[in-house]
Amino acid sequence: MNIGIDMMGGDYAPLEAAKGILLFLSDAKIEVNIFCIGDEQLMNPLLKEQDLSSPLLHTVHAPEVIGYNEHPTRALKEKQASSIAIGFHLLATGKIDAFISAGNTGAMLVGAMFSIKAIPGVMRPTIATIVPKINGSTGVLLDVGLNADCKPEHLNQFALLGSLYAEYIFGINNPSVGLINVGEEEGKGNLLAQATYPLLKENSAIRFTGNIEGRDLFGDKADVMVCEGFTGNIVLKMAETFYDIAKQRGLGNDEYFNRFHYENYGGTPVLGVAKPVIIGHGISNAKAFCNMIKVAEKMISSNICAKMAESFQA
Repeated sequence: MNIGIDMMGGDYAPLEAAKGILLFLSDAKIEVNIFCIGDEQLMNPLLKEQDLSSPLLHTVHAPEVIGYNEHPTRALKEKQASSIAIGFHLLATGKIDAFISAGNTGAMLVGAMFSIKAIPGVMRPTIATIVPKINGSTGVLLDVGLNADCKPEHLNQFALLGSLYAEYIFGINNPSVGLINVGEEEGKGNLLAQATYPLLKENSAIRFTGNIEGRDLFGDKADVMVCEGFTGNIVLKMAETFYDIAKQRGLGNDEYFNRFHYENYGGTPVLGVAKPVIIGHGISNAKAFCNMIKVAEKMISSNICAKMAESFQA
């Protein structure tokens, strides 16, 4: 199993990436080759400083970096020696099995779409996030920002991608699917929701349980919650503030609110592309990088991308 990590992506790169790799290797249950992609003049001293000399560790020199403010498509085209461009080249050519970065999100999405490409049959790849449930379980929300405007057919596919992710990554057997809406009754909502409902209802590949409202997101009405990226991103950003508010109000040790901290989940997978691509938060720390590697490991070992391809062929 070979996992590539962009050492130059993130506000605290490459130090926190190096610490995250050390954290992962110290607790790894199976052998995973880690390919550190970045500027060796900056990266190698830090790897040495962290005493990272494992035979499972490999370095790939990438002297260029794509900054956060750069245009994604232009940057990937002009900076072929950047850590993100080289990472996608390694992934596309089979040198690595998954690629991780906390760098330029747009460049990661463009790279996933055009270097790896969507699974045949997938109209639009999507990004998902984890929703901590009050009963201790885990939900999946998608789309959370990649597709701000959607058609009913897109949401129907998101439901299937989210169901497969919930089943094979989180072990949720026969996950339930809910459509985020302004009411529970069939026929409620805007034109998109009204047109999506019958598609989900007729989709035999998922277990659709109907509409869910905002108050149901953190309950147990649905394991997979589907919406277009505009709504999903607002929900995601609102949920991310829960941890900050809880901490400000002295609830920093609350077991439930602590589950909203981004570092516990590491990164967001791009679902619907042919190989695992994980996008991390720009402020990712060591624990977040460690958990990104764990997500990639789980996606590889479960062979989820192939399972998604099989579902869309069917």
